[in-house]
Amino acid sequence: MYVVQTTDLTKIYENSYIALNALNLRVDKGMVFGLVGPNGAGKSTTFRILLGLQRPTAGAVSVFGESMTPERADIRRRIGYLPTNPSFPKHMTPITYLEFVGSILGMDASRAKVQLARLLQAVDLAGAASQRIHGFSTGMMTRLGIAAALMGDPELLILDEPTSGLDPAGRKQTIELIRELSGRDRTIIIATHILSDVERVCSDVGIISQGRIIYSGPMAEMRRLARQGSISIEIEGNTSAFEQQIHTLDEIGSVRYERVGSEFRITFLGTEPLSEYVQRVINLVDRTGVEMLYITTGADEIEEAFLRRLEDDRTRGFLRAAAWAAVQDFSDDPITELAGMDLSEREQPDAGLPRHPAV
Repeated sequence: MYVVQTTDLTKIYENSYIALNALNLRVDKGMVFGLVGPNGAGKSTTFRILLGLQRPTAGAVSVFGESMTPERADIRRRIGYLPTNPSFPKHMTPITYLEFVGSILGMDASRAKVQLARLLQAVDLAGAASQRIHGFSTGMMTRLGIAAALMGDPELLILDEPTSGLDPAGRKQTIELIRELSGRDRTIIIATHILSDVERVCSDVGIISQGRIIYSGPMAEMRRLARQGSISIEIEGNTSAFEQQIHTLDEIGSVRYERVGSEFRITFLGTEPLSEYVQRVINLVDRTGVEMLYITTGADEIEEAFLRRLEDDRTRGFLRAAAWAAVQDFSDDPITELAGMDLSEREQPDAGLPRHPAV
């Protein structure tokens, strides 16, 4: 049983904007799952539906093996949620706010006091526990939001851009806290566009683009894909001889390269391991008599792999559109057909998104 599972999850706002497009998502128990995508890709809409704050237009969503709907408050009690840029009643203190959260959750007052004291220590807010929230920094607000999301000791923790707006020290502290929270009995889903954060903390990753999951798998596999077939080398000497022989490094059509001065960025599209391609490049250096200044398998690998996935999906989208146009009988207007769908909800894409941690 998956902790979270969606099948062809679709959300269309105002009969005009497709926020989710047959999204299929699977998250196992104990994962720290990174949901990565550009702004507007559908991350926050996915969370609203997972929390039962909105209904999907079509498709199915289950949490803990049960169908999630707005009426399932019992399931929501098992979930902790941190929205992007959380806000709190400014006149309260962390203690009074977490007491309030505990009361909403139906916690015994004594148990709530024990829990909030432990959490404020864990998020490094014990020293500010009696201060009014009014003067809190962005980092302090984020840490308080995480504490609020954890008050009910949830089995599933959903964090929407938890490091947004934080300075490097704040980001590091938040990432370390997420690591401490992970474990076999708790599943964590993090939405972010900061790829280095995903690489540091997530066990698995899903890339979302235009409301669809275009990649989902272990972080280790994403790293492998990132490193596959990309080599940068800077040389001096007879660079023309080297350049003329690059095509011999693999089968015809399987090698591409870019040149900037004496630096070559070579991309291999074949199936050999990267170590084999590195050796071939070094052998070419020997054959052509150039001097190698440095060789590397590239920087920002995860970001480059992410961008390649987006570009590949965009290209496939163009091909799908072209194929559809070639066979489409325009006597059946797809827009007319779409208009016949039951879209009685008049939600806006940003409507209903809470700024307080869901409890």
